[in-house]
Amino acid sequence: MAQSKTAVIRSDLDIVIARTMARDSAKALGFGAIDQARIATAVSELARNIFLYAGTGNVTVKEVERNNRKGIEIICEDQGPGIANIDLVMQDGYSTSRGMGMGLPGAKRLMDEFSIRSQEGIGTTVICRKWRT
Repeated sequence: MAQSKTAVIRSDLDIVIARTMARDSAKALGFGAIDQARIATAVSELARNIFLYAGTGNVTVKEVERNNRKGIEIICEDQGPGIANIDLVMQDGYSTSRGMGMGLPGAKRLMDEFSIRSQEGIGTTVICRKWRT
């Protein structure tokens, strides 16, 4: 899986498609079942946020390599309203959708690397990586 794969998020079904794409890519890269589930769950949370808060966006999955280690990189992008206070939304239990508030902090815990950039009125980009052990 040298090239990247992208799922466009516009509906609940697209969240499932993105999750399956990420799990299948992780399996192809040699991740074990537990890490495949972690990656798929993180992608579900991130894609759900795109759908809920921006309405549409993209989830891109690609293979990465650093220091002779192989991994998977997930890039979630939208052109939604943006996040006014990233520190606040990264707190466990914080939710604007009356959910459990596990979305962004939960996705961060499931991955090895996690970064988020957001600008109000411009959109949000989350990049996360999981490295094969």
